[in-house]
Amino acid sequence: MTLPTTDTIVSYSDGDLSNTATVLHSEQTSDGRWAIILDETSCHPVDIGWPDQAADRAALRRANGDVVEVSDAILSATDGSALFIGSDIPQRPGTDGWAFVVVHLTDTAIPDGESVTVEVDGELRRALSTGHTACHLASLALNRAMADRWSKEVREDGLGQPDFDAAAIERSTIREDGSTDVFRLNKSLRRKGFSTDGLADDLPAIVDAIEATLAGWLATAAPVHVDRDGPGLTDRRYWVCELPEASVRIACGGTHVTSLAELGTLDVSLDLSDDAGTPTLTMTTDAR
Repeated sequence: MTLPTTDTIVSYSDGDLSNTATVLHSEQTSDGRWAIILDETSCHPVDIGWPDQAADRAALRRANGDVVEVSDAILSATDGSALFIGSDIPQRPGTDGWAFVVVHLTDTAIPDGESVTVEVDGELRRALSTGHTACHLASLALNRAMADRWSKEVREDGLGQPDFDAAAIERSTIREDGSTDVFRLNKSLRRKGFSTDGLADDLPAIVDAIEATLAGWLATAAPVHVDRDGPGLTDRRYWVCELPEASVRIACGGTHVTSLAELGTLDVSLDLSDDAGTPTLTMTTDAR
């Protein structure tokens, strides 16, 4: 079969752990593995452009009963003439004339046109979903704790607070049952009105404020769901949490729990360091 001309249909944002699918295209990669594209998948891929959440652990079960392990799942793209995997993609997701697809990398070839069943490891999915929801919740609590450090108006988050997270984030890593977020407190951020004066001394009080906010939210067992503009891989998706103050929406392509009750308690730590003269703040969040 030829390369697909439309985005992969994805269902991991709905919490799906399995689906039946048809192999649309397979080709061997330079490292000897096979890149397999399905018409639809419940396997969450890593997005090399913003690799905060790792790929699901998954397998493809063939009609004859054979199980083919997926060594990685990567957001990729094709213009109809060639397949570009991960960091080789030359266009932004959603570019007209391009199909954005999930490539399932395997050590075994599966013929085009064959029907398979995608099977995702539920335990790892649960742990990563916990970590991703905890990450969003902690970012909102951090924004609130940092609100009095702004002297100028800046973009607000879903609760009407200055969005420190969006303004300063350098990278985010979703871990099993937690996350690590790194923020750069550079000159650009300070020109926007953020003050770092006395920040090191204030970190214990900021942590206390964050954890108090989180404890209050967790006690509500607020529901969480993912809204989406459509079923395609590049259709916009949003994390939605019904917090007491407001229903909060954050653009997000990851997976999540369905209730804050699933998080237990959240512990947060903050560490201030120096990166070649630029202050860097690291927030570690863990669900217990």
